[in-house]
Amino acid sequence: MDLRHTAGEIAFRNEVRTFFQSSLPADIRRKQMLGQRLTKNDYVTWHRILNKKGWVCPLWPVEYGGTGWDAAHYFIFREEMHLAYAPDPLGFNINLVGPVICRFGTEEQKAWFLPKLRNIDIWFCQGFSEPGAGSDLAGLRTRAELDGDHYVVNGQKLWTSNGHRADWMFALVRTDPNAKKQKGITYLLIDMKSPGLQLRPIVTLDGEHHTNETFFDNVRVPVANRIGEENRGWDYAKFLLGNERAGVARVGLCKQRILNAKRRAAHIVVDGKPLSENARFREKMALIEVELKALEITNMMVVANMKKQTGHQQDPRASVLKIKGSELQQATLELMLEAAGPNAVPRQLEFMMAETEEVMGPDWTATAAPNYFFSRAISIFGGSNEIQHNIVSKAILGL
Repeated sequence: MDLRHTAGEIAFRNEVRTFFQSSLPADIRRKQMLGQRLTKNDYVTWHRILNKKGWVCPLWPVEYGGTGWDAAHYFIFREEMHLAYAPDPLGFNINLVGPVICRFGTEEQKAWFLPKLRNIDIWFCQGFSEPGAGSDLAGLRTRAELDGDHYVVNGQKLWTSNGHRADWMFALVRTDPNAKKQKGITYLLIDMKSPGLQLRPIVTLDGEHHTNETFFDNVRVPVANRIGEENRGWDYAKFLLGNERAGVARVGLCKQRILNAKRRAAHIVVDGKPLSENARFREKMALIEVELKALEITNMMVVANMKKQTGHQQDPRASVLKIKGSELQQATLELMLEAAGPNAVPRQLEFMMAETEEVMGPDWTATAAPNYFFSRAISIFGGSNEIQHNIVSKAILGL
């Protein structure tokens, strides 16, 4: 593969870079630079700026708001977005449920949901994992029984990220308990305000509330909110997870963190000299950069294949992106933690939430430890890396 960009691609990169420099609100950029948490309003503000530009859902079909970019243009866009400290558009809307509705939804569902997803008028969360059904997702037990023109849902979901912010959930439920477990699952869109639906917060290792338990007690969901056919939800979920795993690589984000680590290590003195001159630190940095280049090439290949995909099956190399992308995100945050040194020890959660300007040491060190702790979950999101190794061994290596 020739990784050299054409003159047109270079011009496009300049256009994207200029847009991010001029359009990203300064307060959002600063929070991103310092590793602080964004509010829901921050996400909505930036998402709508991208939507107005026509760049919020580049991989959707053009007729539903996509850009029609090829793989190179999409990769340039993602890389420049992360290098500019711009947040990703809401992934649940744009990368997960949106493509599923584009591909498998009814015309009525497309007309009602897609414009709202693009403009983040509604915010989705994901209802897949359950107690005892995380890596073995097909073992889920949340039931949905047909009652006239509604399904009645009972059960529990776990790790519902941003469920406390969401308006809707896309969920997998069991509609045929007697079928083979992958064959008896249905994909539903559930209003989070439905009677009988309750959230319970989960505080994660970084001390914050990102995720939740979700309980369903006779929650009624209109049949009109079913995606595709009953008992075919596993097929739609596989399509969705392929998009999720492809999006988790975040090459530009890793590049941004490496640049930050280099700049910051130059001002941290260890044993009388800058950390940037420490042989062990430099060796670790070089290894990450080499692995990141390999990931970058693989990512471009997967995105190119996604643009040509017509069936339900996704490129198994998306699992490679999931594995290495999550490992490198963790490794780059470990670099930041090492550069922060003793100043990373205080949790400084008030600064994480942008509620105070008081920090110990340089301001960026306040978020190093909490972000590192939270990053341990990245290798679990979208299917644990252990499961991804199984997919790679079977689908790519033929073992």
